[in-house]
Amino acid sequence: MKTYVPNGEAINPSNKKWYIIDAKGKTLGRLSTEVAMILMGKRKPTYTPNLDTGDFVIVINAAEVVLTGNKYNKKLYRHHTGYPGGLKEVNYKNMLAKHPTHPVEAAVRGMLPKNALGDAMFKKLKVYAGSEHVNQAQKPEVYDF
Repeated sequence: MKTYVPNGEAINPSNKKWYIIDAKGKTLGRLSTEVAMILMGKRKPTYTPNLDTGDFVIVINAAEVVLTGNKYNKKLYRHHTGYPGGLKEVNYKNMLAKHPTHPVEAAVRGMLPKNALGDAMFKKLKVYAGSEHVNQAQKPEVYDF
């Protein structure tokens, strides 16, 4: 048996598909895992861990994603300013009001590799709070799961 290694054709951006996913009523974690799998290319037979073989993903209605349990009030997003005592915390409800796309982006980003390859994969994600998006020219296919 021979080991398959994708060539430049498989990783060429012009050969990648565009998928559109409606997040309305979907659970944040389940949506994020599916999006991360598409971005990494794990749903393709040509998946290679050290190459970016994934496709582009457009997520619409990100503001209408659902959280289970009492996470709507208790889930926290933390970041540090770099100054002593600079830990900032924002709960999900306030984050959704200020930046409705951030929870989906943060969840997907946390599921991608923590290196330059993960950064390249994350750039293929487009998240929109409403149902309108600017990527009609790419002719995205509807992805249901």
